[in-house]
Order: sequence, then C-alpha cells, then structure tokens
Amino acid sequence: MSSKKYDPKEKMSGRLVKRGVITTGLAQALKLILQLCSVAVLSRLLTPSDFGLLAMAGPIVAFLAMFQNLGLTQLTVQRPKITHREVNFLFWISTFAGLVVTLIILLISPLAASFYGEPDVGLLVAGLALPFLITSSGAQHIAIINRRMEFGKLAIIEVATSAVTLVAVVAWALYAPSFWALWAGAVAGAIVTISLAWLYSGWRPTMPRWTDQGWAMIKFGSDLTGFNFANFFARNLDNVIIGKVSGSVSLGLYERAYKLLLFPLTQVTNPLSQVMLPTLSRLVSEPGRYRYAFIRVMRLMLLAILPGVAAAIAMSDILIPFFLGNKWGAAIPIFQALGFAAMVQPLNNPAGWLFVSQGRSRDFLWCGLATAFIAISAFALGITWGPVGVAVCYAISEILKTPILWWFVCRKGPIRLYDFLGQIWPFIVGGQFAVLSVMFIMPYLPKMPLLALALGTVVAYSTVLLFVLITKPGRATVSEITTAVTSKMSRSRSAHNGGRNAL
Repeated sequence: MSSKKYDPKEKMSGRLVKRGVITTGLAQALKLILQLCSVAVLSRLLTPSDFGLLAMAGPIVAFLAMFQNLGLTQLTVQRPKITHREVNFLFWISTFAGLVVTLIILLISPLAASFYGEPDVGLLVAGLALPFLITSSGAQHIAIINRRMEFGKLAIIEVATSAVTLVAVVAWALYAPSFWALWAGAVAGAIVTISLAWLYSGWRPTMPRWTDQGWAMIKFGSDLTGFNFANFFARNLDNVIIGKVSGSVSLGLYERAYKLLLFPLTQVTNPLSQVMLPTLSRLVSEPGRYRYAFIRVMRLMLLAILPGVAAAIAMSDILIPFFLGNKWGAAIPIFQALGFAAMVQPLNNPAGWLFVSQGRSRDFLWCGLATAFIAISAFALGITWGPVGVAVCYAISEILKTPILWWFVCRKGPIRLYDFLGQIWPFIVGGQFAVLSVMFIMPYLPKMPLLALALGTVVAYSTVLLFVLITKPGRATVSEITTAVTSKMSRSRSAHNGGRNAL
C-alpha cells in the first residue's frame, strides 16, 4: 500500500491525526520524563517491599475500577451523535457505579490483608478508595474533551496530573518514607484530574433522566466492560500470583522492572487512543482514509518505540543500576524477559482502536477473553521459576498470540491482514536487528553509564533506520517525517522573516 494511494482526501485525515499526534506526543514526552524521574528517585527513597505492597493492592483496586465507568466513556467518544440527555444519563450511571465500587473497596480491604498475609495491604486498599471516589465523577467530562478532539486540554490535564503526583510522592517519601507516599501521590493526582476535567469540559450534569437509547448504550458498555474484565487478568494476575507465592520483595522487583519498561509504552499507546478513537470513528465510512490514517500512525509509532526498547533490552545490565540503584540488580533478568513482550505490545495494543471505532464491541470482548486465557496460562506455568519465570512465559505468550490476534482483527473492516503486515514488518524485523547490534557493541561502550546508554540508543535507532530504508514502507515513513520537519522549519523561517520585515 503506497502512502500516495489515497491522496488528496487522505491528507485531510493525515492533518487531523498529525495535529493530535504532535500534541499528544509532546505531552507524553513530558510525562515520560516525569515517569523516569519518578522511577529513579522513588527507587532510592523507598524499598522493594513498599512497591510490592502497592503492587499487591493495585490489582484489587484495578479489578473493581473496571465497573466504575462500565465502558461508557468510550461510548461517548465513539458515537457519531450524542445529546446532552444521553451524556447526562451516562454520567449518573458512572457516578452511581463509582460510589458502589468505592464502598466495596472499603469492605473487602480486610480480605485483601488476609489473602496476602500482609496487614498493610488492607490499609493501603482502603486508602486507595479515596482517589477512586474522587475521579468517579469526572470520567464523562474527560470523554467529552476527547470527543471534541481538544488534545491540548487533555495534554495539560495529563502533564499536570503527572507533575503533581510526582511532587506529592517525593515530598511524602522525603518526610516519611513508606508505601503511604505512593498513596499520597494517587490522591493528589486524582484531585488535579477531576478539577481540570470539570473546568475544561464546561459540561455540567442535570437531574438524572432515562433516555430512549439507554439499553443500547448499556449493552455496548457491557461488552467493553467484559473486555476490560478479561484484560484485567491478563495485565494483573501476574502481580497477584507473584505476591501470593513469592512475597512482597519479589513482587517489588517485578513491579519495578515492569514499570521501567512496559509502563512507558502505555504512556504512548494509551494516550494515542485519545487521538485515534475519535479520528477513526469519523473515518469508518471512508475505508481508504481510515486505512491510511491507521497505517500511518502505526508505522511512525513503531519507528519511535521499538529501537528504544531494543536498546533497553541489550543494555539492561547498565540501565537497571543506573536508574534504580545497585540494590535492584535482581530485577535485571526480569527486565530482559519483559523486554521481548515490549517488542510486540506497541503492535498489539492498537487493535482496540479498530474494534471500538468500528463498533465491534462483541469481537472486542471475545478477543479479550482469549488474550486473558493465554496470559493466565503463561503466569501459572511461569510461577514455578519465580518472577523471572513469569516474565519469560509472559513474553512468549505475547509473541505467540500476535499473529492470531491480527488475523481476528482483520477479518472485518477496512484493515486487511496482508496490507497491514506488508506495512509494519520492516519495523518489527529492524527492532530485532537492533537488539543484536547493541549487544555486539556492548564490550566497546564507555564505562560511564549515561554515555554508554546514549551511544547504545543511537546505535539502536541507526540500525532500525538503515534497515527500514531498504523497504518501501520504511522509505515512505522516513519521507513523511522529513517532509513534516522541512515544512515546519520552512513555516518557522517564513514567520521569522515576516516579523523582521514588519519591523
């Protein structure tokens, strides 16, 4: 598929996507910097046990959080038309569900402590009910901003939340280092999110009323909730199993390795969904433009992410001590194994954009159930060898499920499997070559960790770039980047010259 095939109409969708991607990308770059600072600083202020306690409590709260919004926020974004009355209906459903779930969190907190044999887990679970309750009434406001494609406002909310969370956690950890510092950050972040969401959306609820579309909307939301239910086990059961079998220290090592590698990826793919869901939902009746917009973003995203992941895998012996400190050396093999899962996750996560934008909520549900079964099987098998075994088996399961997932996704809709694979294979293969290239130069890297990491990253990106340039999709992607940069520089020069002439 040539990038010129759908010109000129595709250029309209391209500009729409590009504007959102640039805004979201800048926000995520700032968030990623804050996240890396958080990982580096907090890993020195707190202990593996502190992070292990949070990782024990997190899945419990995350499980119940699935029932907070009942999949209704994505419905607000996806529907071609939606009225105030319908949004108001969704708001009150979500708010009531959030209230019920908050009470359940408080009630089950003693059971969590009993399950893990850790009294502090029960206290932390109960404490996390507060930020959960705070955010429960802001989901529809965020969805409205997303639906309007006001990406600048979403970016401000996300960056402000991340910054305030980091400041709150570090301040508490410096004053009284314990797992409560992590709780304080969650509360501070929730307050910022809800405040800015209400401010920027400008939408205010009225008295609750039923709507004619009520049951249809609930059905759509229930399918998405079903997917989230299944996806929860695929994303969180590893923490539960490791925490139960191996204890908080082992889980803390696993959690930090996961946070350092896989969490930054979600900071790219998840916010991109804020751009792609409303964009693709508007293009679903125009297959050519839909396909062009999706493939274009996928190629750019893989080129941006995979070389960095490859460098991280190859240089984990340098990266872990540099970012986390020497006491985290046991996390290195976990990090390396998770790295190979990270090589395919940026490819697999965007499948949800296609399911939701095409209204295929039931297919999304079945996909989630199959993914959960594969992941749970991997966790159950891997725990025999501890957290390293879980990481290895999880990575293998992610790789094996990838072709099955995309066969299922491409059975319907504008994206065909042959076209999709033909466009993304150079970036996947190039990423594997990048791992080998950086491993090869490892003995020759300087002893200074920061310089070594910088040089290794340059080698990884150079390897992928050189490889993709020998392919047609790769050249098209590089051409798009070059054209965008040249155009931006040209506009900047024109603006500068215009200002100078005006003087």
